[in-house]
Amino acid sequence: MSEAHPVTPLRPRAAQQCRYDLVSLGEVMLRLDPGEGRVRTTRTFRAWEGGGEYNVARGLRRCFGLRTAVVTAFADNEVGRLLEDLILQGGVDTSFVRWMPYDGIGRSVRNGLNFTERGFGVRGAVGTSDRGHTAASQLRPDDVDWDHLFGTLGVRWLHTGGIYAALSRTTPDTIEAAMAAARRHGTVISYDLNYRPSLWKAVGGQARAQEVNRRLAGYVDVMIGNEEDFTASLGFAVPDTDDSLTELEVANFQRMITEVSRAYPHFKVVATTLRTVRTATVNDWGAIAWSSATGFVTATHRPGLEIMDRVGGGDSFASGLLYGLLEFGDLALAVEYGAAHGALAMTTPGDTSMASRKEVESLVAGGGARVQR
Repeated sequence: MSEAHPVTPLRPRAAQQCRYDLVSLGEVMLRLDPGEGRVRTTRTFRAWEGGGEYNVARGLRRCFGLRTAVVTAFADNEVGRLLEDLILQGGVDTSFVRWMPYDGIGRSVRNGLNFTERGFGVRGAVGTSDRGHTAASQLRPDDVDWDHLFGTLGVRWLHTGGIYAALSRTTPDTIEAAMAAARRHGTVISYDLNYRPSLWKAVGGQARAQEVNRRLAGYVDVMIGNEEDFTASLGFAVPDTDDSLTELEVANFQRMITEVSRAYPHFKVVATTLRTVRTATVNDWGAIAWSSATGFVTATHRPGLEIMDRVGGGDSFASGLLYGLLEFGDLALAVEYGAAHGALAMTTPGDTSMASRKEVESLVAGGGARVQR
């Protein structure tokens, strides 16, 4: 494969030449969490911020100490300012947040809400988003000076994904404008397919998802997703086997990734999480990645992983993976960082990671859950 389609290795721009290590493009919602209860019966919610693309920037900043920013938009009201405050607490630069005038009731522009219950045992996690006509979904390609961001200021890595692409008819154009500028200025581009049927059903369903994601895939260096993502978003199916991460199932994932890399020979890295859901609170967890230079690498498999809150686990995998690629340029180490960070993120509530780099490195090195004193 690599001989037939030679691929230039990832070469992120030098850190000293760039203001940011990574910039994410996507929507940030207010997550309202009933804790151990249910949305339909609760009387109290805990507020968090979260968004598939943003979570990666926050993880890289808070866990790994890199310089990150988010490109998004908010309606200029108290909810928007709460979201800004939460992002600032996470250390992510808000210089590229676009503030849109609020009309008083959200008729034309509003901020997104995400009601999410964690699930337990046989009761799966449930998410109910309320994000129509949001400010971020109305962000236009020319609302951001992309050449100033990627050229004058300098960005080593751009991360975005299929959630943002699904929010409106225009968000794919905004993503494409960002990707084109990033490519012009030598910025590495990663994309998490993150297929959500509920987001696509009103704008053309799976057919529209594949049309958009195949178009944007032409700009991508590092493609991330799980089995459903690659199937629904790009049309690559993994043959059914059984409910465990057996050698046969891993081999099926390898065949799928091989097909993906042949269809998109410019991809430098393809990575996917491997998850078997035993219950809402017990999953088998792992990951596999491929590059033309390294071939296939598999992360440490963690059967029976106990989970407090699975939302954001894939985003934390992505941030750990990107950290490993940025800092070490070693795919095998990067996929271990990604799988460890994702595992730790699912042991705490909220979309975003509360793990430290020390904890991730301990887990990568084989550390366990003994008391730290």
